[in-house]
Amino acid sequence: MANGNLQPIIIKKVKKAAHAHHGGAWKIAYADFVTAMMAFFLLLWLISMTTPEQKKGLADYFAPPNVSESPSGAGGVMGGQAFSEDGAKIRVEASKDALTAPESSEAGPQAEARGGSDLAGGNQQDAVLASTVSLQSKYNKDFHSAAASIRQAWQANPDLTTLADSLLVEQTEEGLNIEIIDQEGRPMFPEGSKYPYETTRKAIAALAPILQKLARPLMISGHTAAGAAYPNPRYGAWELSSDRANAVRSILGEFGLSDDRLSSVSGRAAADPLFPNDPYLAGNGRVEIVVKYEAPPVPAGLAP
Repeated sequence: MANGNLQPIIIKKVKKAAHAHHGGAWKIAYADFVTAMMAFFLLLWLISMTTPEQKKGLADYFAPPNVSESPSGAGGVMGGQAFSEDGAKIRVEASKDALTAPESSEAGPQAEARGGSDLAGGNQQDAVLASTVSLQSKYNKDFHSAAASIRQAWQANPDLTTLADSLLVEQTEEGLNIEIIDQEGRPMFPEGSKYPYETTRKAIAALAPILQKLARPLMISGHTAAGAAYPNPRYGAWELSSDRANAVRSILGEFGLSDDRLSSVSGRAAADPLFPNDPYLAGNGRVEIVVKYEAPPVPAGLAP
């Protein structure tokens, strides 16, 4: 009877399973967000640290070389009379005067008194004015093409990519201005030396054949930043800036620039800073190459 009262014993085994895996997609999204924010703040920092000249150089670096930089002309590159608005106005006013000037029908002593040398001088002045505007337009075209060629030559050399911020070329109202500028922690010349680094030498060498084709006189000037210490009391900023300008002249001559293209080679020390508000800035140390427009010769019979 005891065995008849026994009930079966039921044992339940419960298996505990871990929660389902949620995946790591959120981690990737978060990492992308952090990376984007870091790049954004880095971009803001770089923009705040660059000078207007450096921004202009970056803009020129990415600008197509065949686009006119001024609104004058007929809508295309050199489609008008000149790149500058002043040149276009001079050409328009000269044409307007020539078309609207009344023909003189006077004769006799009065016409003789008003004519003669004055009329001849006026005709000569008009001829010189037209010649000046025409020559200026030609120079604008040649200098614009030279600036584009220089940028392309620098961009084509992979060794010069690290110097992109230090090599500036721009076309101004006076001519073509080329600057080789020191950067903080990245100078173009070793400290206290007149000989440039090899990469700087390559950048200078690329200029020679292009400047030779311009057939215009150029000026080379060396500049230093203020506050530099010179161990030799007989060799300071004036001597160093002069020697660096002369070293650039020598490199240009070595790679094809003839001596008759040179107008002057000078050292300016710290007397002409690129950043007058901060003469101690490294960017004030530079070598400038300026190719200026040259006015046509004045006729012998025309007084200045």
